[in-house]
Amino acid sequence: MKKIILKVDGMSCSACSNGLEKYLNKQKGIKEASVNLVLAQALITYEDYLTIDDLNRFIEEAGFTSLGEYNLKEDNKKDYQKYYLIILGLLAILLMYIAMGHMLHLPMIPYIDMMHHKENYVIILFILTIPFLIYGIDIFKSGIKNIIHKTPNMDTLVTLGVWTSFIYSFINMLLVFINDSSANNLYFESCAMIIFFIKLGRYIDGKSKEKTKEAIKELVQITPTYAYLKVGDDVKKVTIDEVKKGDILVCKPGDKVAVDGNIIKGSTHLDEKFITGESFPSKKEIGNQVMAGTINIDGYIEYEAVRIGADSTISEIVHLVMEASNTKAPIQKLADKVCSYFVPSIIALALLTLIVNLILGHNDALISCVTVLVVACPCALGLATPLAMVISMGNCAKKGILVKNSTILEEAHHIDTIVFDKTGTLTYGNLKIAKIYNFSKLTDDELIRMITSLEQTSNHPISKAFVEYAKEHDLKLDNISNVHNISGIGLTNDEIYIGNNKLFKELNLTNKYEKEESLLTKDGCSIVYLIKNNQVLGLVGVKDVIRSHMKEIINNLKKFNIDIIMLTGDNDSVAQKVGDSVNIDHIIAGVLPSEKNKVIKKLINEGKKVMMVGDGINDAPSLASATIGISVNSGSDIALDTSDVILMNDNLDKIESLILISKKAIRNIKQNLFWAFFYNLCMIPIALGIFKPTLQMNPMLGSLAMTCSSLTVMLNALRLKK
Repeated sequence: MKKIILKVDGMSCSACSNGLEKYLNKQKGIKEASVNLVLAQALITYEDYLTIDDLNRFIEEAGFTSLGEYNLKEDNKKDYQKYYLIILGLLAILLMYIAMGHMLHLPMIPYIDMMHHKENYVIILFILTIPFLIYGIDIFKSGIKNIIHKTPNMDTLVTLGVWTSFIYSFINMLLVFINDSSANNLYFESCAMIIFFIKLGRYIDGKSKEKTKEAIKELVQITPTYAYLKVGDDVKKVTIDEVKKGDILVCKPGDKVAVDGNIIKGSTHLDEKFITGESFPSKKEIGNQVMAGTINIDGYIEYEAVRIGADSTISEIVHLVMEASNTKAPIQKLADKVCSYFVPSIIALALLTLIVNLILGHNDALISCVTVLVVACPCALGLATPLAMVISMGNCAKKGILVKNSTILEEAHHIDTIVFDKTGTLTYGNLKIAKIYNFSKLTDDELIRMITSLEQTSNHPISKAFVEYAKEHDLKLDNISNVHNISGIGLTNDEIYIGNNKLFKELNLTNKYEKEESLLTKDGCSIVYLIKNNQVLGLVGVKDVIRSHMKEIINNLKKFNIDIIMLTGDNDSVAQKVGDSVNIDHIIAGVLPSEKNKVIKKLINEGKKVMMVGDGINDAPSLASATIGISVNSGSDIALDTSDVILMNDNLDKIESLILISKKAIRNIKQNLFWAFFYNLCMIPIALGIFKPTLQMNPMLGSLAMTCSSLTVMLNALRLKK
């Protein structure tokens, strides 16, 4: 089974995307297809025996054009639509002046006024309308193809409206020459203006859609075009495509990291905010991983290329965000279902309007029919959800929140229970220095530097806590030789001793610090003494430390009326201490990893919407069972993570951001749907002629109103960018 995202050209409304989606899902070998109107893409999961050519053919058969697999880099192709619109806009002004100037008592152009030179008048109107018909040929092709494929769309309505009006006007034009009839029954200007307003609306629509994708574009564009390859003692500038795995690359201050890799020389601080959402620079040194697109702030580094091209972290992020944007939330599926019935209903209503008006003897029966066709707008209805979703997905990505499915974004605002794993989630999952008792004249950093200078030779978890502290505080360590292990106690170089309280017996000393030791032990700390020349210089407690600001994060989540639960395999005593520290009252302790999943399922069976927050590895079954699973241990293997949401910088305050983005997105979608329905509810009755003669509408005004309705929805959705 394979998965691909194809660019699709020719979609103008939700009826287009729905029709294409239905057609693709009917094809043999396609397991699932989801079409996104805003991104103009189709996400297709298909059997191995199908080829991309087969998929392109299916799209062509449905009446659209496949532009092939999407490219991460921007398409810099020049857009000529603006110039076409300017030229046709001038023609439209001329056409409207000739056709309607006499109504406003404007000076008539010699030899083409309607009263005295009606043959010239009708010919000029006909000739000026032809460029608009040529300009709208893509609309007509789409409209006709979708009638053939029984998936009528907005283009179908416009095609029927324009050509009905044009043919009617053409026949009346011939009658002017045949029997010298009146030139009043011509609607060439309506045909032209319908096309012009729709094209203008789609141009603005396209520009607005581009704005919805800006967050995704920023991710795409952060990867540099060039890299600096080290060849012997020389540095060579090469394109990204020339970089191979294992190459040694150079990154100087101010440059961007070209590909994912491991630092082999130097140290620096990297700005990773475009990937992780973290505003503070991250310190990197030998052995640390670097990600493509991050900015080198202050140091020179050399790094080995590990993940290049489509395998890089940023490429995975972009692909994940694009895939998520192409999935459909339940609220969007509901809107799509309504749209699928909308266009056929409007065609039927327009025909009914024509018949009723003819029976009643109204001479504007055809115009009323055309007005109904062009005023109805499935575009606004179809754009209401995907626009808000694409912007919200981009907002999440900018904050370092990777949401794998748009359904998750919709579900997030329903969450009423959040279950936190303890180790590696509420806590850092690795030992940290928790408390320092300094009994010397040394500073705390000097004390830790002495201990770490010995500890750096060990692989013990406690040693890693000291080494990590030294890195964070930029401590320069001493190169101490002749370090050896004291079994079950600690380390020494025969001058400095570090270890647990058994050191006192080993050195025949009296422990005067049992009170401090007892306090650390009760707090769950491991004990490290520093002794030099038989003098105790310090006592350090090391433990798995609670993440910073965790209490504040929990309190903020409680403001959403969410029940917070801590789930851990630790005993009640340890769990309660952590719970008290972060203000979690509901604690489930002593649970085996295999039993965590049962707890989640039990909560869901009770009718709760459960968000599980875990480390993404040990908690994989629980994350999969929860309504939403959030991983706080993403690393760089994003594609392998089984959770629904990945927090790129392991910052748990992003959970609150996710819920807020979800709430705002759903509120915005509901507003969009309201305005889309409200517009049609107001405009269609006017187009039907229910309020004649007090209030009435012609096809030209109908097309303008339709454009305005789509713009209203777009502008409202774009507010989410703020």
